[in-house]
Amino acid sequence: MSAPHPEATHVPAQAAPDRYLDVPGARLRYRDEGAGAALLLVHGWTLDLQMWEPQVTALRQGLRLVRLDRRGHGGSDGVADVRHDAADLAALARHLVLAPLAILGMSQGARAAAQFALRSPQVRALILDGAPDLTLAQTPEDVPIEHFRELARRGELATLRREWAAHPLMQLRTREPWAHELLAATIARYRGADLLATAAATEVQDTPLELSALRQPTLILCGAQDVPARVQAARRLAQLLPAAELALVEGAGHLPNLDNPRRYNELCRSFLLRHRC
Repeated sequence: MSAPHPEATHVPAQAAPDRYLDVPGARLRYRDEGAGAALLLVHGWTLDLQMWEPQVTALRQGLRLVRLDRRGHGGSDGVADVRHDAADLAALARHLVLAPLAILGMSQGARAAAQFALRSPQVRALILDGAPDLTLAQTPEDVPIEHFRELARRGELATLRREWAAHPLMQLRTREPWAHELLAATIARYRGADLLATAAATEVQDTPLELSALRQPTLILCGAQDVPARVQAARRLAQLLPAAELALVEGAGHLPNLDNPRRYNELCRSFLLRHRC
């Protein structure tokens, strides 16, 4: 059995139960645990709510942590569609009366988090982790979506998962077995339904975000060893957003919450405390 990760000192005897919320076109799985100011956690493409285990373990002592599976991922049904993410987040926030709240979005989930923050004055603080360039309307070129879509169409999901697990964005820098096991299990749960739907479900066919309207305090996180395009995007976002600060997580790639959870959690906790979240 693998040793527990370094943040695993407050793991409860029983994990938080899965709960579900019906929204138009989908049933969303979520978990709600901890007490205090609310932080909504939004995962990236092919991942699910279990990617946040190190954060829940460390941060639930002072925060109410709500994490969901975006539609079509994990235990949520429906077809994954980035155009519906912000509405799904709003529905969950209304259902759980999360106001005010902070939101943390990772990778593709960062776009959803930013869209939600633009529409929702109850969002008091925003954390964007490994975000693509949100000034662009299309899926970033560092993800070979069309190739993966063709694999899905041919029913080669095992090949798709294997190639995605080998992609630079999915490479962990840590040697901790628990992190590798968690990521491998998460990718193995990805069903590829979004790739079999219309291209719009995976590619963002929206106008670029009006970042100048994001007035909330914003922490831009990025692994110091993430792919160059994402590090560049992080620096650009930090310059464009009116109230942003940038933190590069040392010893980490595109999944800094798994590569260096201690530092990642410290940065999130400090930012939220400074902004009274």
